[in-house]
Amino acid sequence: MSINVVDKIDDRVPVNHVLISVSDKSELDLFVTRLIDLCPKVRIFSTGGTYGRIKEILGHKADTVLQQVSDYTGQPETQGGLVKTLDFKIYLGLLTETYNEFHQKDLKRTSSVPIDMVVANLYPFQDTVAKSGVTMEAARGNIDIGGPSMIRAAAKNFIRVASVVDPGDYPSVLEELAAHGGATTLRLRFRLARKAFAHTAAYDRAIAEYLAGRGFDEVSSCYHITA
Repeated sequence: MSINVVDKIDDRVPVNHVLISVSDKSELDLFVTRLIDLCPKVRIFSTGGTYGRIKEILGHKADTVLQQVSDYTGQPETQGGLVKTLDFKIYLGLLTETYNEFHQKDLKRTSSVPIDMVVANLYPFQDTVAKSGVTMEAARGNIDIGGPSMIRAAAKNFIRVASVVDPGDYPSVLEELAAHGGATTLRLRFRLARKAFAHTAAYDRAIAEYLAGRGFDEVSSCYHITA
């Protein structure tokens, strides 16, 4: 049997490690504070503005709960946040399977941890291109790379990881954690995965449609093009 074929999983997965990176920070304060109450051993990884907001929410508690992704991976964020979460340790943590001994050895070898939940939503591409007079460069800059990759990895591994892409789902996720001692169930993770893939599909469709509607003259006029 292939080592990548899974035949044993857990229905309930305790939430010990969460990665949070959101453009839409609505209700984040309520979600994070309640998450810590329900999962007292939780460790939160975060980036950029989300890290700053969570640190503000948690106050002195942040020192024991919150860690920057760059400190965890050992790779500092690049200028302007161009690369933040695209790292081997992050994706090993997202894609690893509980009962795969090779994955467990990889975690130990790299000093990585399994990530049990991703809370992420994407750069506001559609809002950006809806503005009057938006340039191609402004649109291009709002094409999210790390976010969709994280969401897809988490959603693919719904057998273990919860992928939360909508602040509207925070209450139901918290209710699930409260009902199951700080763990998610397979039923919830599968529901969230379906929504996550729909979310990234709609995002990619919006980008494809925007680019399809642009002519080359509009693109070339935005830049000083060297010979």
